[in-house]
Amino acid sequence: MSRRGGAWFRIGFWLGLGATVAWLAAQTVLQISQLLTLMLLALFVAIGLEPVVAWLTRHRLRRGVAVAAVVFGLLVFLAGFVALIVPPVTQEVDALVKAVPSWLQQLHDHNSTLGKLEDHYHIVATVKQKLTSGSATSVLGGVLGAGRIVLSAVTSLVVVVVVTLYLMVGFPVIKQFCFRFIAASRREGVRTITDEILIRTGRFLLGNVATSAIAGLATWAWCWGLGVPYPAALGIFVAFMDLIPIVGSTIGGVVVSLVALVVSLPVAGATAGFYVAFRLAEDYLIMPRAMKYAVDVHPIVTVVGVLVGGALLGIIGALVAIPVAVAIGIVLEEYVFARADAS
Repeated sequence: MSRRGGAWFRIGFWLGLGATVAWLAAQTVLQISQLLTLMLLALFVAIGLEPVVAWLTRHRLRRGVAVAAVVFGLLVFLAGFVALIVPPVTQEVDALVKAVPSWLQQLHDHNSTLGKLEDHYHIVATVKQKLTSGSATSVLGGVLGAGRIVLSAVTSLVVVVVVTLYLMVGFPVIKQFCFRFIAASRREGVRTITDEILIRTGRFLLGNVATSAIAGLATWAWCWGLGVPYPAALGIFVAFMDLIPIVGSTIGGVVVSLVALVVSLPVAGATAGFYVAFRLAEDYLIMPRAMKYAVDVHPIVTVVGVLVGGALLGIIGALVAIPVAVAIGIVLEEYVFARADAS
């Protein structure tokens, strides 16, 4: 083999090896993408709660005690939410169980509404046929699939909670470790920018909580005014769901509208219209203005960032889109625009 042929062979070998390593790395990232997403969510929550923990540590609390106090406060909130939700849910389930015998009796009454539906659609016979045929297997498979989804959701929640706690406790140590990768001459400037990004991210989380509180209060006032049952529980539920970008407030509005059906169909329709209007106001008025006040981001950036983040990474992407936009803006102001203005 000539010298030129050997050089081309080495180039081809290293190019092939590099392509193989890149392909393996991409496959590995795809396989652990769900875990990486959960880690990103845990990091975001830890950064968002850092201002509260830092405030407690400045008041002479050890960091471990401050983290425990924040976690205890969250647990108290969740316990209060459960205490409001469980009694009405228990009452409705009990009423449903007690109503089943009456519904079965009405199915055999040809003059009742359920009896007429049974005569026309043969509901009981259809259900028996589905259960005794091969469809029972598909029903069982659907139940097992739902069980796997629930188990996966619980596992993901445990992972996020555990990683968040570790990050909250060791946050200063983790920051110091990361800063050691920066040259000493530039370390102080990077530290200043990082602290500013973390502060604004914490403000973003607080702003998100504030908009969710507005949604909860609006729900409570609407339900209380129209006589929809359980206004306090529904208000807290909507506030909690509103923390989830894109779909959270929609799910909350659907649930409240369904509960409003126990009052009347017009009230349920009015409730659905109220949530459509509130969703538009929240997405294009409340949230952008709150984010501009909290993190100094233009409302257009807020809307576009949430849409792009949601399209790329779903709910997690929409949640972290605004902090990422804040970080990019700070870096541009510090390193790009400052040098351009100085030249």
